Amino acid sequence: MITALDHVQLAAPPGSEDLLRAYYVDVLGMTEIPKAPVLAARGGCWFRVGAVQLHLGIEDAFRPAKKAHPGIRVTGIDAYAARLTRHGAPVTWDDHLPGHRRFYSEDPAGNRLEFLEPVRDA
Repeated sequence: MITALDHVQLAAPPGSEDLLRAYYVDVLGMTEIPKAPVLAARGGCWFRVGAVQLHLGIEDAFRPAKKAHPGIRVTGIDAYAARLTRHGAPVTWDDHLPGHRRFYSEDPAGNRLEFLEPVRDA
């Protein structure tokens, strides 16, 4: 039986690790997870906040994920969107998911990211 989702991996182009670190740590507020040496030799970087992990793997023939994406649940979505905007990240609001407020953004590699917060009934 499945008990949890351990992580989501996105692809990134060779040499993008410093841009990814700046985005995932400084903009999103995640912490970088050290990779085992055998895995670190492949490039890429891993990030965590709480129980949420995102892994970025290097892909030589990289193409950003424009449809596939992680859905990242946040609290205080307006403040979080403002944080991304202050850092120059795009924020595109979408109201097509009942019971949620959400927006889409992109990481420096062009991968789509969804940020959402459930709406509490008044």
